[in-house]
Amino acid sequence: MITYVLIIIVIAFIFDFINGFHDSANSIATIVGTRVLSPLAAVAWAALFNFFGAFVGTTAVAKAVSSGFVVQDVVDANVILGGLLGAIIWDLITWWKAIPTSSSHAIIGGFAGAAIAKGGIEALLWGTKWKQTLSAIVLSPLFGALMAFILMVIILNIFVRFTPSKNDKIFRRGQLLSSAFLSYTHGQNDAQKTMGIIVGLLVATQSYFANETGWLRHLYLPNHDTVPYWVELGAYTMISLGTALGGWRIIHTMGSRVTRLKPVGGFCAETGAAVVLFITSRLGIPVSTTHTITGAIVGVGATNRLSSVRWSLARRIVWAWVITIPAAAIIAMISYKILAAVIGTP
Repeated sequence: MITYVLIIIVIAFIFDFINGFHDSANSIATIVGTRVLSPLAAVAWAALFNFFGAFVGTTAVAKAVSSGFVVQDVVDANVILGGLLGAIIWDLITWWKAIPTSSSHAIIGGFAGAAIAKGGIEALLWGTKWKQTLSAIVLSPLFGALMAFILMVIILNIFVRFTPSKNDKIFRRGQLLSSAFLSYTHGQNDAQKTMGIIVGLLVATQSYFANETGWLRHLYLPNHDTVPYWVELGAYTMISLGTALGGWRIIHTMGSRVTRLKPVGGFCAETGAAVVLFITSRLGIPVSTTHTITGAIVGVGATNRLSSVRWSLARRIVWAWVITIPAAAIIAMISYKILAAVIGTP
């Protein structure tokens, strides 16, 4: 059984890598779309600041994911693996279709689906974290759009007398800072979901490691109060590596197909989204970086004229947001049933 748990930890880190790969568009699409950085330089820049979260930040979101969504007595190795498979499969499907969906909601939906497959609907903790997460599906893109819209209006009024070329020069440099801030908050919020899943696994399987010695002793975790540093470091490393490889299909969708951006627009979109993510990470709310930056990009486009936003594509993205949690949950339910039949109850 210890080997099985170790395999699941590896799969969790693989999910984290796919998360970074899938969601790299969140932090670099705007800076690539405005041609401030080349794609290669942009992913290196984003990966660096993704990893920075390992040294500066909190673990509030990780603790929320590990203990705030599912009744702990239901959680076992099969539930965790079923949830991971649901999230991974859904992420790969949407990556292939170039749809910027939420890896955060995919893992929460997968975790919930696998838990329901084992313990029924009573396996879910219908409390604060579910309310916050479901509300954030609507609120995070709205807040991102509002923040970006306000920033754009303020900046356009402050720099109204500057020539377009002067504005471009200023905000091409500014985008380096805003992109770094967004990449940091992306790593902070998204890497913590994987941490939470691994912590939930280790707490559920703590009896396997209670009497172990050597390096296996580090896998013993009696409660959800702390996140082991090796889990933090591993999660930030894997999401950074995923970001470094980049999900180019989604980057194209986010960077140029929703609306055309100039450096000033990219700066406002990135800064607006990053502020929302920074606040929610501190509050322990697992929001979607994808939703937030997409909303921010739409907010910037709306300051020009509403027709500059490709609303047909935006509607397609919104529908993908709506179905992500149930779709990942269904895949996770099927995965759990297969695991239970093949492996049995851990």
